[in-house]
Amino acid sequence: MKKYNTKMKLKIIVLAFLFLSGFTGIAQVQIKTESKEFQLGDGLRFNVNDGDYKFNINGFIQGVYKYEKTDGLVANNFMNVKNSFLAISGSMFKEKVSFLIQNNFSNGQSLLDAWVAYAPISNLKISFGQKQTFTNNREMTFFEDQLQFVDRGIFSSKFSKTGREFGVFLESEYGTGNFILKPKLAISSGDGLNSFGNNSTDIDMGGLKYGGRIDILPLGKFKEGNDGYIADLKHEEKLKALIGSAYSYNVGVSNEVGEGHGDFMFYDNTTNVKYPDYRKFYADVLLKYKGLSFLAEYSQTTATSLNGSFLNAGATRPLYLTEISEYLFLGNGFNIQTGYVTKSGYAIDLRIEKLNKEFDNNASLLLDQETFTIGFTKYFKGNNLKIQSALSENRVDQFDIASNSFQKIKTLTAQFAVQVAF
Repeated sequence: MKKYNTKMKLKIIVLAFLFLSGFTGIAQVQIKTESKEFQLGDGLRFNVNDGDYKFNINGFIQGVYKYEKTDGLVANNFMNVKNSFLAISGSMFKEKVSFLIQNNFSNGQSLLDAWVAYAPISNLKISFGQKQTFTNNREMTFFEDQLQFVDRGIFSSKFSKTGREFGVFLESEYGTGNFILKPKLAISSGDGLNSFGNNSTDIDMGGLKYGGRIDILPLGKFKEGNDGYIADLKHEEKLKALIGSAYSYNVGVSNEVGEGHGDFMFYDNTTNVKYPDYRKFYADVLLKYKGLSFLAEYSQTTATSLNGSFLNAGATRPLYLTEISEYLFLGNGFNIQTGYVTKSGYAIDLRIEKLNKEFDNNASLLLDQETFTIGFTKYFKGNNLKIQSALSENRVDQFDIASNSFQKIKTLTAQFAVQVAF
C-alpha cells in the first residue's frame, strides 16, 4: 500500500502541474501576429507573436509488406499500415514551456506520448507525463519514423516494447565546443505504456522505476538535426561521436520487460504479493562521418529480490533461482549496425545482433539467438520520404521435446516499406 500511495502522489503532482501550467500559459497569450506554413516532415506550423508561441501538427504513415518463412512451417505474408502517427506539439518561449501529444492509430494502445516540459534554465529541461524514456538502448530512444531499418531488431524488441514510461524526466547539458556532457535522470511508474492499464481503475503494481543516462559528445555536436536518427543523412564533415550509458532499477515488476503489469504474480511465505526487482544496463556508441554511420550497443538485464518468493499464495511452491528466466527477459546481448548514405539519398545498411540467455533453462523467455540483416533505402527528402527494404535471417536455439535437445531454427524475413512524414 505504501508503494501504491507513492505512485498516486506522483500522478496527482503531475496532473496538477499540467492543469496549472496549461491554464497559466493560455491566460498570458496575447496574439499580435500569426503565420502558418506547411513543409513535408515538419507538418503544419503556426507561429504567434513572432515565434513566442508555436503550435505544430504533424505525423507519419508507414505501409509495410513482410514475408516470413520459418524452418518446418508454412510461409506467412503480412500487409498492413504498421505505423500511422499523429502528433500535436507546441512551445511557449517566454514561459519556457513545451508539450507533445502523439498517437499511433495502428496500435491497440494508441496514446504513446503525452507530456509537458518546463525549462527553468537554458541547460535543464524537466518533463512530466508519458514519454519515450532515455534509460533504454540508443535505438530505443529514437521515434519509430527515425529508424535506419524498416523496424527495430531483436536487440531492442526483446528487452523493451515501446520504450514509453509515465513519470518525471530531467535532461541537462553542460560544456561547449568539442566536449559536451548530457546527464539525464528519470523516475517513472515502472509499468510502461499507459501504466494505469486498460482503464483508470486498473491500478499500478509494484514500486517505481529509477534510471538515468549519461551521454558524451567528445568531438562536439552533430549538425543540426543529425543526432535525431542513426544514419548520417547530413554527411558530417568531421568525425562525430556520441558515447552513452544507461541504467534502470525497476522496483517490483510483473511484466517480462517491466513495461506492463499483472502478467505474473509471486508471494511471500504468507499470502502477500511479492514482486522481483528488474535491472537493465546499456552501453552504446554512435559514430558519423561523411555519410558513414556506425552504432554499437551492449545490454545486460538481471533480477534481484528473489529470496523468499513463492509461486502460489499458499506458500507451498518456492521459486527456484533459474525459474525467474521464465518470467523475465534475462541475459545479455549486442547490436552492431553500420551503413552509408550517398548525397543523392541511396543507402545500404548492415546489422548483426546476438542475444544470450542468463540461465540454462529450457523454458527461458530469452533464447540464444542471432540475426543478420541487410537493408536498402532511398531517401527522397531526408528522413521525411523514403522507401526501404530489408532481408534478415534469424537463428534461434529452441528446445525440442522429441529429441530432448536444442535445435537451431532459422527464420527468413523480407520486408518492404514506404514511409511519408507530413
